[in-house]
Amino acid sequence: MREKLRELQAFNPHVRLYTVNEEQFRPYGSVLTGYDFQEILTLMENTPIPQEGNTYVASVEELEQTAVKETLRASMYGGMDIQIGYCNGRNSSLNGLEYHKGSEINVAVTDLVLLLGKVQDIRDNSYSTEHIQGFVIPRGTAVELYATTLHFAPCKVSDEGFKCVVILPKGTNEPLDRRPEQVTAEDRLLFMRNKWLLAHPERTPLLERGAHPGIIGDNLAINY
Repeated sequence: MREKLRELQAFNPHVRLYTVNEEQFRPYGSVLTGYDFQEILTLMENTPIPQEGNTYVASVEELEQTAVKETLRASMYGGMDIQIGYCNGRNSSLNGLEYHKGSEINVAVTDLVLLLGKVQDIRDNSYSTEHIQGFVIPRGTAVELYATTLHFAPCKVSDEGFKCVVILPKGTNEPLDRRPEQVTAEDRLLFMRNKWLLAHPERTPLLERGAHPGIIGDNLAINY
């Protein structure tokens, strides 16, 4: 993985890139050990990678019937109900940044890169990409992303695209019944259930769906 990291760093001097096993990842999350994700990884072999763009499925019954689901619900989420889905695709760009009120677990089914930031760096509903750091997650690695970690879809590091398991509190990313009355400035960022989102101004599909154009700077992309 060190060799892969050095290769990606050479292709991406515009992004600070590390692995999730380095100290730089500590403010954003932790690498999970002790959990057996092999059953989920095996099931993910049957999920397709789209020819273009990304596919996100929030809840997959087959993945939620695995033994590790109950272990995570009881341990990582303190008894709260959870959903297990996936994001597969061919994305290479930042495009947006989201956060949830609760940790997200990602399991890398392929090698991939996550572009991450911190909620604390949002100012007046705007976030500068100068704060972004990228992290290489090796195949088979599971990470917890803290509730204060800004993230979005993974970036591929090969022509085949990426596959990533996504575990969240149940109901996250479902459509809102209605937009709440705005009480604070943060309410402008609420995009879906338990999903606050800032979009890059170049990401027209998100803006057309009502996302707030709050990202300042280049729409960073990962080259390989």
